[in-house]
Amino acid sequence: MSRKQKKVLIRILIAAALFAAAFAVPVHGIGKLCLFLIPYAVIGWDILWRAAVNIAHGQVFDENFLMALATLGAFATGSYEEGVAVMLFYQIGEWFQSCAVARSRRSIAALMDICPEYANVETQGGITQVDPAEVAVGTVILVKAGEKIPLDGVIAAGESSLDTSALTGESAPRSVRTGDTVISGCINREGLLRVRTTKPYDQSTVSKILELVENASERKAKSEDFITKFARWYTPCVVIVAVLLAVIPPLFMGAWAEWIHRALIFLVVSCPCALVISVPLSFFGGIGGASRAGILVKGGNYLEVLAQADTVVLDKTGTLTRGEFRVSGIHPVSIAPEELLDIAAHAEMYSTHPIARSIVEAYGKEPDSRRVAKTEEIAGHGVHAVVDGRDIYAGNPRLMEQSGASADPVTCGGTVVHLSAGPDYLGYIVISDGLKENAAEALSDLHKLGIRRTVMLTGDTKAAAQGIASSLEIDAVCAELLPGDKVSAVESMMEGERKGKLVFVGDGINDAPVLMRSDVGIAMGAMGSDAAIEAADVVLMDDNPAKIPLAIRMARRTMGIVYQNIVFALGVKGAILLLGALGYAGMWAAVFADVGVSVIAILNASRALRVPK
Repeated sequence: MSRKQKKVLIRILIAAALFAAAFAVPVHGIGKLCLFLIPYAVIGWDILWRAAVNIAHGQVFDENFLMALATLGAFATGSYEEGVAVMLFYQIGEWFQSCAVARSRRSIAALMDICPEYANVETQGGITQVDPAEVAVGTVILVKAGEKIPLDGVIAAGESSLDTSALTGESAPRSVRTGDTVISGCINREGLLRVRTTKPYDQSTVSKILELVENASERKAKSEDFITKFARWYTPCVVIVAVLLAVIPPLFMGAWAEWIHRALIFLVVSCPCALVISVPLSFFGGIGGASRAGILVKGGNYLEVLAQADTVVLDKTGTLTRGEFRVSGIHPVSIAPEELLDIAAHAEMYSTHPIARSIVEAYGKEPDSRRVAKTEEIAGHGVHAVVDGRDIYAGNPRLMEQSGASADPVTCGGTVVHLSAGPDYLGYIVISDGLKENAAEALSDLHKLGIRRTVMLTGDTKAAAQGIASSLEIDAVCAELLPGDKVSAVESMMEGERKGKLVFVGDGINDAPVLMRSDVGIAMGAMGSDAAIEAADVVLMDDNPAKIPLAIRMARRTMGIVYQNIVFALGVKGAILLLGALGYAGMWAAVFADVGVSVIAILNASRALRVPK
C-alpha cells in the first residue's frame, strides 16, 4: 500500500472503533448526536469538503454530493447510525478501488521499468554515465552485465544473452553476438557488450513503447464512453427523482419523515460508483494484463473490437514462417548449377529482400560489383540487372513474361525464383522458409475460439502457398499478390457478409497499409519495427503466433467482465431502488447496493489483470 492508502485505512479503523464505541454508550438526544458526529467527522470530512469545493466550482452532481446529501439527511432525520454507516462503508469501497487501481498501475509500471536511467559512454578519462537522450547516433556505448540496453543499436563487440521478458513476456533468454541488432529495454545478462547506437532515444523502441502505454487510456472503448455519458445525466436525474419522492407522496399521504428517509435511501443506492469505477478499471486491467504477456494494446477501443473478431487474415512470411530463407534447390536449363547461382547472386547483390539475401548467402562469397552495370527492383515481380553485359531477369513467372522468356510451371513447397537472360530461360532456384514452431498451434487455437474464417495472404506462388496451408488449419489462401493486392483482398473480405470484425496479422513493415485498413491490425515480431508500432493497433513484442489467440481470449475476457459488472450493478441497484421507494428496503440494504456492489465489481474487474494459461 502507498502512504496515502495506509492513512485512509487507519482513518477507517479509527472511525469504525469510534462508531462501535458510540453504540456502547447509552445516551439520547443531543448527546447521541454529538457522539455519532465524532466518527462521522473522522471518516467523512474529506467527502464533505470535496462536495463543497465542487459545488463552488459549478460541479454539483457527483458521488461526493450524493454521499454528503444522503448522510447529512440521515442525521437530519435522526438516523445517526445509518448516516455514519453509509459514509464509513463508502470510504471502505473507495479504499478497495484505490488498491485495485494501484494493482493495475503496478502491472503497467513493471513494463515502465524497461526505461533505462543512463548510458555508459567511453571517454578519455574512462567511462561516463550520461542521459540516454544525450547520446548521439553512431556513438559506441558499453552495456555491463545486469544493465539495461539504453538505446537501439548493433553490437560492435561482445557476446551475451539478453533478458527480453519485460518486452516480450517470455522468460527464455536471447543469445546475441557481434553484428546482431539489439533494442533498448532488454537486460544484458552476462559479459560486456559494446553497442553502436542506430537511433536517438526519442525514436528508440523503449521510448515508443512507453508512449504507447501512456496514451492507451486516452483511446476509450464505446462501453467506457457510454458509462461516462450515462453518469453525466444519471446523477442529476436521480437527485430530481429523490426530491420528488421526498415531496410529492407526503403531500397526499403525510409521514414526511418516512418519505424523506426513503428518498435518502434512493440517493445512496443510486450512486453510480460501481459503473464509473469498474468499467474503466476492467479495460485498464485488460491492457495491463496484456502488457505482462508481451502484448501491447493501444487502447480499450481496440480490446472491444478485438473481442468481436470472427475473421483472421494472416501474412505468411514473418508471421506463420520464420522468415529465414535458405536455397533448397538449383535447377538450371542448359547451364551448370554453379553458373546459374553465380548469375543469380550478381543480379540480386544490391537487393535487401530476404530472398535475395539468401541467394547471395548460398553463393558463399561476395559478388563482384564490377560485373554488374545496373540493377532495378520491380515491385511484386523481381529484379532486372545487367550482369556481364547481359539483361538478367530474376523473379516470378510474371517477370519472365515481361522478359519474353518461357518458364515451365513449377510445383514445389517453396518460393521459386526464375532466371532468364533476355528471352532465354536459364532455370530456377527454390527458396524454402520453415514454419514457426507455434504456427500450427496458433491456427488450431483460433478455430477453437470460434473464429469463423482464417485466410493467408502471400506474394508467393500458389504452389508454395498451398504447401504452407496444407500443414496448417487455414480455410483459404490468396497467393501471388502484389503489395496493393493485399489491401484489395482485405477490403473485399470486409465488404462481404460477416457478423464480427476482421483482424489482420502481419510483420508490420511491408504490411503497414493492410494493418491500418483492417478493423484491428496486429503486428508480429515487432521488436524495433517503427512501421509496426505506428501502423498496428496491437503490437506483439515477439514473433510467437500463439500470442494471436491469447490476445483475442484476453480481449473477450475483458469485455465479459465489463458486461458482467454493468448487468450486476444495474440489476442490484434497480431492485433496491424499487424496494426502497416502496419502503421494503432500509439504509443497510442501500449501503450494500452502493458499497457492496462497488467492491464486488472492482474485485471482478481486477481479474482482467491475470494472464490466461
